[in-house]
Amino acid sequence: MAGGFDDLLADLFEPVGGVSIRKMFGGMGVFREGIMFALVADGVLYLKADEGTTADFQAEGCGPFVYDGKNKPHVMPYWRLPERLYDEPDEFRDWALAAFAVAERSKGEKSKRKRPPKRKINA
Repeated sequence: MAGGFDDLLADLFEPVGGVSIRKMFGGMGVFREGIMFALVADGVLYLKADEGTTADFQAEGCGPFVYDGKNKPHVMPYWRLPERLYDEPDEFRDWALAAFAVAERSKGEKSKRKRPPKRKINA
């Protein structure tokens, strides 16, 4: 990472532990244990959210990450980080760990859905 915002990201995520940040899709993905739980697009940090954490982001006046798809906008389950958390490292860590927990749960749900049905083979 080159500096400026990249250095800020490294400092923010350092207390979370085990975080790697990789360039992807014109932005950056934030990973822990191989699971993406945050993303950066156009210099904005978004954390993964679900029905249990979305209300926290809404209460802070934050919105979801939306990108222009082929035929319509797509809303992703990542929500803009509240600005105040850039200056609150302990609280940021809590939000980041909550986002990681959401990503872990989501990964588990996806792997359960993708399993093909068991088939019996008649001999």
